[in-house]
Amino acid sequence: MSSSTCLASPLLAHGGRPSPSSKARPFLASQLNAARLSASASTSAGASSPRPLLPAPRASGGEQDDRVQELRVPSSWLTPAEAAQESEWLRETLHKWLDDEYCPEPANVDISNTAARSYYESLTAKESDLGEILLKMVGDLQKLSYQESFHGAFSAANAAVRLISQRMESSSDE
Repeated sequence: MSSSTCLASPLLAHGGRPSPSSKARPFLASQLNAARLSASASTSAGASSPRPLLPAPRASGGEQDDRVQELRVPSSWLTPAEAAQESEWLRETLHKWLDDEYCPEPANVDISNTAARSYYESLTAKESDLGEILLKMVGDLQKLSYQESFHGAFSAANAAVRLISQRMESSSDE
């Protein structure tokens, strides 16, 4: 099946709209970037508080809780052995997700390898903040060519970080 057939068939099947079974959901990189920029501004003003990424749940009386929840990978993933294991997991999982979500194509190998390498470098540098990991991954993925692909650097990095956050959630449930 050609790449154009893979793209056209779900669109034609639903009157030009993406398939309702599509699993793609944006990760909101722009909000992460905005949080990073506002945190940079407060840090340069002398504040040393952690970067806020997500609003905390509402307080019991329905009032907004002023605390924020950060998205950080578990500290156990920051060791070289765990970083290697987690980055290999991401390489395999992202490659499968790209093949399933779009179409199997050679670019998926390059994308998943680059994302995994970037993730490994972040973890071994003791970077646990998912927003920072996302931004580094976007930068690394932007070095690839997407001319023969359905993806781009931002969509691939968002998918990778979403998979990582799902893994974090499932590992915390165990």
